[in-house]
Amino acid sequence: MQPEKPLEGKVALVTGASRGIGLAVARRLGSMGARVSLCARDVKRLESAADECTRAGAVAIAVAADVTHPADIAKLVDTTEQLLGPVEILVNNAGVGHFGPFQAAREADWDKVVDTNLKAVFLLSRAVAPGMIRMKSGHIVNVASLAGKNVFSGGAIYCASKWGLLGLTGCMAEDLRAHGVRVSAICPGSVATEFNLPGGRDRNKMLQPDDVAHAVAMLLTQAPQSFISEISMRPTQKP
Repeated sequence: MQPEKPLEGKVALVTGASRGIGLAVARRLGSMGARVSLCARDVKRLESAADECTRAGAVAIAVAADVTHPADIAKLVDTTEQLLGPVEILVNNAGVGHFGPFQAAREADWDKVVDTNLKAVFLLSRAVAPGMIRMKSGHIVNVASLAGKNVFSGGAIYCASKWGLLGLTGCMAEDLRAHGVRVSAICPGSVATEFNLPGGRDRNKMLQPDDVAHAVAMLLTQAPQSFISEISMRPTQKP
């Protein structure tokens, strides 16, 4: 039988946690006993999200940061560790999209998407990895996308960022597995959040944020001698 609080005493840092998938993940990890640091850029929404987790009985803090900025990342990790303890779980969920013909996109569009979806994962994971190595324990979960495996018209920049994220995730896993640190990717299809992919779809048939949170919880409660490197998720009905 699984313990009632399988993550009791662990510190989890979740990015993009003010809404959608990130908030669902933060709620789930808090309910499992983790002390949760919620990160996002929107201070007001972020504080509301942390308050929601606290009211549900979790230990939760809000730390506003732009994870594309190294200085913000340093402050985020330092504040989290001072208030909660060493980070043993990192969920890299923050992400943005840009959709349209690649030939019409601006360099600024590329920079915004790739910096958020890919570079920020590298920077934040690099910041917490030394602590995990010292503890000989830890789990990094990168929220990727089925767009990292499939192409579609208008998705050039977004797909490039997610294909890159899957490559980064696999190499991180190889670099860290000998230290007792597991690195996994979750690749959901369309999720019913405020993040809108192109094309009108039935939101009732889409994956829900709690579905992704369930997958994160599953990854974090694996037996210690193995790890699931990647999960692909699809709704039961095509939206």
